[in-house]
Amino acid sequence: MILLKSESDLIQFRKTGKIAAEILTRLIDTVRPGISTYEIAKEVEQWIRGDYDAIPSSIGQYGFKFALNSSINEVVCHGVPSPNEILKEGDILNLDVTVKKYGFIADTSRMYFVGNCNEEAIRLCKVTQECLYRGIEQAFEGKRLGDIGFQIHRHAIKNGYSIVKEFCGHGIGKNMHEEPQVLHYGKKNKGLKIEKGMTFTIEPMVNLGGAAIEELADGWTILTKDRKLSAQYEHTIAITEKGPEILTLREEEKDLIKSYSF
Repeated sequence: MILLKSESDLIQFRKTGKIAAEILTRLIDTVRPGISTYEIAKEVEQWIRGDYDAIPSSIGQYGFKFALNSSINEVVCHGVPSPNEILKEGDILNLDVTVKKYGFIADTSRMYFVGNCNEEAIRLCKVTQECLYRGIEQAFEGKRLGDIGFQIHRHAIKNGYSIVKEFCGHGIGKNMHEEPQVLHYGKKNKGLKIEKGMTFTIEPMVNLGGAAIEELADGWTILTKDRKLSAQYEHTIAITEKGPEILTLREEEKDLIKSYSF
């Protein structure tokens, strides 16, 4: 069952999304060579609880213990922060944050460059972010979820990359995971019709090499099977009369999205 959100719901949801967006922006100055992913996670937990009087909703979610997922280089998603995982020059890092406040949960992630990264890594991240925006461009009332997946997959393949198909975006609201599932591949004009009031994430995972993945023994961390780089960007969006609204939009992105039709 899809839980459509009212305008009064969105008034509150926007405030939650703004917090999550601000946290990702604040992390730009935190990510640096020599810091551990554990330190980053603990700092984010302190921000969420202390600065925003909010809840780091990933803590306790399916038994997870940290305020964010930290996925470095060949880690596709669900990386677990560790004091032994020290960032080094040239790493790329995805930090995925969820925040609960005002009755709603916002979910968002972005890539970070640790010091100077090579052109191959920078291009992968750029194209992955473009995949996200191209997916959002399709999220209009009356279109279908397959339109979102089609555009994301096409852009990744056109640029020589592959899309991870085992994980997808999801409905979100008062609960972290709601209906519908939002695949990052698909066919035009296929799938569930998009309705005003839907709120869901789009979060493509794009691999430099093949699409195959594997899970570590920790039951969380997902790696590329060929150990080549992977990147991901994620936003929580709402479907409105005017089109998709990015509830977790960051100030730094506002110029980037001007060339897109949403």
